[in-house]
Amino acid sequence: MTLTLQEVEHIANLARLELSPAELALYREQLSAILDHFSRLQQLDTSGVLPYSEARQESMPLRPDQARPGLSTEALLKNAPAAEDDQFRVPPVLD
Repeated sequence: MTLTLQEVEHIANLARLELSPAELALYREQLSAILDHFSRLQQLDTSGVLPYSEARQESMPLRPDQARPGLSTEALLKNAPAAEDDQFRVPPVLD
């Protein structure tokens, strides 16, 4: 599928990109090649291929959620550059 320069300009406009004429020509060629690859992929027969999510669920069951003890406040703040009242102290963002 070959894109026109107007289609590439429209895509660039949607992405808020300002492209030079040379960049438009380059992206036209590259985007057209990508669309050609997808066109070829759509022609493949994948009827016998399981979706990845189904294959993963069969081979790797998820572990059950279990509550575990977390870190203490002291351990969390140990490497903080500054702490105050059991909280991280950060510099002000606005003056």
